[in-house]
Amino acid sequence: MGGTRARGATVAGMRSLVLIGHGSHLNGESAVAVYRYADLLRGRGLFDEVIEGYWKEEPSLRQVLKTTASTDVTVIPMFISEGYFTETVIPRELGLGHQGPVPPEGIARVIGGRTVRYTQPYGVHPGMADVIEARAREVLPELGPDGPTDGVDTALIVLGHGTTRNENSSRVIVENAARLRESGLFSEVHALFLDEEPRVTGWPDLVRAPRVVIVPFFASEGWHTLETIPQDLGLTGTVTDFPGQPHGDQRVFYARPVGTHAAVADVIVHLAEEARGAGGPGGDTERGHEAAWQAFLKLARRGARVGELLITPELGVFEVRHALDEGRPGGDLMTLVTPEGVRDRVRVTDGGEHRPVHTLRNLPRGWRAVLNEADLRRAVHYTYPAVVEETYAHGCHALRPTPWATTARRQTGIYAKVQRAVPEQVERVAERVCAGCLRTRLWAGERLTHSFLDSVPGGMPCAEACTFLVAEVREEIARKKAAASDD
Repeated sequence: MGGTRARGATVAGMRSLVLIGHGSHLNGESAVAVYRYADLLRGRGLFDEVIEGYWKEEPSLRQVLKTTASTDVTVIPMFISEGYFTETVIPRELGLGHQGPVPPEGIARVIGGRTVRYTQPYGVHPGMADVIEARAREVLPELGPDGPTDGVDTALIVLGHGTTRNENSSRVIVENAARLRESGLFSEVHALFLDEEPRVTGWPDLVRAPRVVIVPFFASEGWHTLETIPQDLGLTGTVTDFPGQPHGDQRVFYARPVGTHAAVADVIVHLAEEARGAGGPGGDTERGHEAAWQAFLKLARRGARVGELLITPELGVFEVRHALDEGRPGGDLMTLVTPEGVRDRVRVTDGGEHRPVHTLRNLPRGWRAVLNEADLRRAVHYTYPAVVEETYAHGCHALRPTPWATTARRQTGIYAKVQRAVPEQVERVAERVCAGCLRTRLWAGERLTHSFLDSVPGGMPCAEACTFLVAEVREEIARKKAAASDD
């Protein structure tokens, strides 16, 4: 569903690339950077498909491998450094049977007939030093041998978040600073941090050069890069003058974060090629996945209702719209012509609220998509991630539900407390959260006898409690504890 390899690509066999982001139940912007890189890499045609997966959105980490069409899958965590998510959460949820640091060549496992290659996060790749340099040149184009400035009067600050909880968070900043120091492009290079020593607020005492470039080593634009860093440092824009500093007058050039630079796509490709065995012949079509989509297409060619979607074949293409918009003239609806257009529209409700769970009955109205058959597959994947694959597997008696107790035992960190939830608490939260969802809770013992593949539009299985429900159970426990404290 992620696109077709371009002509001239040299990679043999089939290969799927999966980009893993954190995502958010509350903020739709959290996933945008991953979508952006997926779009860039899809356009290069180096992989048969590029799929996105998330911890807090859909397709979830527990679902995402089911959505890949190839038996050769490379998974890259879209994180700026190693840590809890890349070493614990993602491997656990993908079923890799690995915990702890990932070696530079990555790890490989066979999961459900797929060879899955899991890499280090993109932020630790040595190629990120080039991205830092590129960001520096954006705000100071004359920097270096190709311009009138040779760097002798320019300092670089590589700015990281830092944390006392995980030394790996700062290590990648220090290592990149060392690489750039060795390049000789800058008169001095410093690794400074927001939340650990040496702190960036002390830069005037450390930096002697009259010109200072600050490059945030962050994955995306956000609260820190747009607000706290400029406020704490007194920056007024891209260029800020600081007269009368301890080492004389200085001018600071503030760059955009490295994680939003297009060159990160090159780093991702390098990671994928360096993963163990990634240079091999590639894989084959995953038969169960393809059978699921062929069953779906057979239904769609006759015209179908799938959840809240109405799919109508018309002259070799398909029109897709909200079922409640049936009969509305096309001129009254926004017309979309790409899967990405559908993706961006269905990620928010009519009221503009984020939709982390796509099978909730709040699909926005007022649009229609006109798509060919290949794009229809991708558009439906974006609208209802993993639903086609899981529904087909359920019909073949191959979808194994995961009981709540098993899901709860797997939780770690701040979510470990859901293990203490009693069945009544879980059911109370589920009644509130799941009431508006199209899925049938197989994990809670409910039965689904007919699905949308049997022309029952709302028939969709739910094999495991979603992360949204897990988060709500955690909140329920916290509210109960707070209420007990008040008493």
